[in-house]
Amino acid sequence: AFAPDLGGRVAVDRDVRDVFERQAKVFEDLGCVVVEDCPDLDGAEDVFRTLRAQEFNQGLGALLDSDRASLKDSLVWNIEEGRRLTGADLARATAEHARIHLAVVGFFERYDVLVAPVSQVTPFDVEAEYPTVIDGQSQHTYLDWMRSAYFISVLGAPALSVPAGFSAAGLPVGVQIVGPPRAERTVLEVGAAYEAATGHGRRRPSLP
Repeated sequence: AFAPDLGGRVAVDRDVRDVFERQAKVFEDLGCVVVEDCPDLDGAEDVFRTLRAQEFNQGLGALLDSDRASLKDSLVWNIEEGRRLTGADLARATAEHARIHLAVVGFFERYDVLVAPVSQVTPFDVEAEYPTVIDGQSQHTYLDWMRSAYFISVLGAPALSVPAGFSAAGLPVGVQIVGPPRAERTVLEVGAAYEAATGHGRRRPSLP
């Protein structure tokens, strides 16, 4: 299954999309039947943000209390989000996480692997904390621009990031190959075949 924007759920920079969409032919040449489709990701946003906020509060809450000034604003926000959670919030996220996992198992009864962009943007200015706009869509928090990665994390499925080439400006773009739960070998075999066919990992960007 090929998911250029994870079923319309993530904003993807045009440069990334252009490189990604060219990869469909690579998989077809390898003998794959490429179909555009995506697992059911309804609720994945809430699951990830809720469980992440809980983890951040548990792991970093004491540091926030003792040395708040040492933490950047985005981290403070994420820890405080965890402190606002209730037992009902955690129960809801846990139940939804289980539902998504079962839906993913069903999805991979139809497909061997899912191929999606790793990052929604090409590498950006080192002085910027995160991209605030992608393809005309505002990214309101430091998490928004990473949806293409953390939606996959919620699935509980093995994923492999593989070089996919370079944008017109010479910046690297990657694809992620995702397989059914506990199918790490399948993911590695598909990734190895893709890397052998493209050779992207042996190339280096042309930068000033």
